[in-house]
Amino acid sequence: NIDEAVGRYARERIPALKAGANAAREIDAMRDWWEGRPIDQLHAVCAEYAADQLGALAPATIKNRISYLRAACRWAWKRHGMGESDPGGRVVAPTVRNAREVTVTRAQMVALARACRHRGVRAVIRIAFWSGMRVGEILAARRVPGAFVLPDTKNGEPRIVPMHPIISTAARVTPPARSEIDYYWPEAREACGLSHVRLHDLRHTAATEMVNAGVDLATVGKVLGHKSGASTRRYVHHSVQVLADAVGKIGRKRPA
Repeated sequence: NIDEAVGRYARERIPALKAGANAAREIDAMRDWWEGRPIDQLHAVCAEYAADQLGALAPATIKNRISYLRAACRWAWKRHGMGESDPGGRVVAPTVRNAREVTVTRAQMVALARACRHRGVRAVIRIAFWSGMRVGEILAARRVPGAFVLPDTKNGEPRIVPMHPIISTAARVTPPARSEIDYYWPEAREACGLSHVRLHDLRHTAATEMVNAGVDLATVGKVLGHKSGASTRRYVHHSVQVLADAVGKIGRKRPA
């Protein structure tokens, strides 16, 4: 059954995974749905979980948990012959649409930072806007003169992010704990009437600002740490607008 598959996966596979602890937590969060169920009913377990949790959890969270459980059962099937066929073959995860068009202006970023009552979180707001780094990267980055050094990034490759001079002071502030961000960031955005804005939107803003300034998409992708161009292509419409503005200047009369 699924209990045995998860148990084997936890003992034999999870310790070797970089995100093993997170995988174990996500799988355990579904325990009430899979406990005692046969492995060939994995598709039904996942469908029931998605139906029960849709609305209570973000689709991305549901999809991630289903993916972890499916990986555990598939591993047990391949390694230990559990089940007559691939148990994950019929699993359907909810569709996740992560693309957002939410950006903030420099004035809004300044207002958010001023409204934030925690110095460390205030620094994170400024750094995110002026660097395009993910929050986790900001917290983990080693500060050196003129740059942030990220030895272990989301795509598995080290990266150096040049430091904008305007955030040299913020970069010297001790990074906050995640719990402090979770408390003070929502408070700041509520105070500014920007409750729809996520910290990650500051990263999107940085990318949009670069594209609007004429920076090519390949360079933007390198600044953001995108491993493939697919992630950067969401900003292509901004790039096209920059080109259209350039074309619109052809033949324009200049003042004497």
